[in-house]
Amino acid sequence: MTIKEAQQTVDQWIKTYGVRYFSELTNMAVLTEEVGELARVIARKYGDQSFKPGEKDNMGEEMADVLWVLLCLANQTGVDLTVELQKSIEKKTQRDKERHINNVKLK
Repeated sequence: MTIKEAQQTVDQWIKTYGVRYFSELTNMAVLTEEVGELARVIARKYGDQSFKPGEKDNMGEEMADVLWVLLCLANQTGVDLTVELQKSIEKKTQRDKERHINNVKLK
């Protein structure tokens, strides 16, 4: 699935099952919540914390939830994430093409 197809799929789901998009502000709050849930899993898996009884390593599910809400925000604000990701890659390539290669901390 391409990013464009993902945006279209989410939009169709919202129109079919979701009644309407939540407001942009609500979706921003939901995105923050979902990132926090992903952070909890990462802290348990890679950090110093352990999973509590009943918690599971559902990192992929949490990443998908973050992506879902991000796609919703893009759709409702008219952002083409394919175009914006391409621009971001180009920007980072120009800005950082030698920065990381020459970073002694990464060697």
